[in-house]
Amino acid sequence: MRYFELLVLLIFYNLVPVWTTCTSVPVALRVVFTIVLSVGYLVILFRGERTPAKTFRMRSLRRGLSLTWLTGASILCEWLIIALYLVLSPRGAVAKSFAVAMPVLALLFTFTVAIIRTAIGSKQMKLLDYLLLYLFWWVFPLNLLVLVHFFKKARREYWFEADKAELDNLRAENEICKTKYPIILVHGIFFRDWQLFNYWGRVPAVLRRNGAVVYYGKQQSARSIHDSAVELSATIKQVIEETGAEKVNIIAHSKGGLDSRYAISCLGMDKYVATLTTLNTPHKGCDMVDFLLGKVPAKFANWLARRYNRIFGRLGDSAPDFMAGVQALSAKNMVGLNEEMPDSPDVSYRSCMTVMKCVLSAGLFPLALSYLLIKKLNGRNDGLVWEESAKHGRYRLIETKHIRGITHGDVIDLMRENVEDYDVREFYTGLVAELKAEGY
Repeated sequence: MRYFELLVLLIFYNLVPVWTTCTSVPVALRVVFTIVLSVGYLVILFRGERTPAKTFRMRSLRRGLSLTWLTGASILCEWLIIALYLVLSPRGAVAKSFAVAMPVLALLFTFTVAIIRTAIGSKQMKLLDYLLLYLFWWVFPLNLLVLVHFFKKARREYWFEADKAELDNLRAENEICKTKYPIILVHGIFFRDWQLFNYWGRVPAVLRRNGAVVYYGKQQSARSIHDSAVELSATIKQVIEETGAEKVNIIAHSKGGLDSRYAISCLGMDKYVATLTTLNTPHKGCDMVDFLLGKVPAKFANWLARRYNRIFGRLGDSAPDFMAGVQALSAKNMVGLNEEMPDSPDVSYRSCMTVMKCVLSAGLFPLALSYLLIKKLNGRNDGLVWEESAKHGRYRLIETKHIRGITHGDVIDLMRENVEDYDVREFYTGLVAELKAEGY
């Protein structure tokens, strides 16, 4: 089917050269043939894809892949066809220019539709991928190299998502994430539990699809550990009341792990919490925070705090406190706080940590700078938290063989990116399935 479509496209692209060469063909036959090929061209561009994929996004991505392949093959063929036409045709320069313009414009339209359909379906393609395509689509053979890279990246995403969907369908009835107690996902600092932009990316959906009952911590974006823990405690009680469960399982990221520990140890939530799993949480604090607090002028810090508090006040926080949130992460502050909130014997504690492999792993520019600073101060880190600081209870280090590593944001699927050697959705599925297996 793909090669038949390629043949139709190539004939359509070169209708003008064909008709200027084959002058003996009757006009009526030319018109009919042109209409038929034009309809075929539009059908190829806009038809659906015959694929077992059930979602519109996946079908769009699959068709975008097919059109990208057709574009690359067409470019390869068209350079040869146009070159032969320019050399062999007896037509004048003006006629040749017009004949060449037709396939170039039609090919550009095909290329544009391919990119749009891929963009509709893809969540892994970056702006740079699209810019490179449009900058070099006409530069042969560089355009083929860029298209091959684009095609491989999109194909990898398609099969990754297709395999993931098939796996979820196969185990849906088993409800491997249906734990005894509901799950509360507790976010870190400088974020809220918004509905439109989920802090946890694709994770909650896959957990629910596999049987988990999922709630959110709902604490404000930046407050002291005590104040955030008070808000979290209210959420825990609300979940207990709504579900009728005796306890909850908490999975907390970054500062959310400290908020959770405080609520458990100092606010009486130990009787309501069965397990606490912390992800990249600075249990020993962040030495980077102490370093920056000692270097940044107080005037600038206060200005930044006012701006932050004003913005997040408008976004829904009732009492945001930027400086209290930052100071809570201080390594000096955590020395005393760790003594204040000893572990409860009634709660199962476990912790996970990821590390970046190099400065290019960051993706986000601020993480690249903080990675270098923390590496100098403490050693291996995820861009915000150093490795030893994350250890608490049963500990697990998550590493990849790939040079990219896993950042502070990757571990919660913040950017919805498929990281090499780290399937974030499978990681959380395994995490919660383990809780179920242990009776929690």
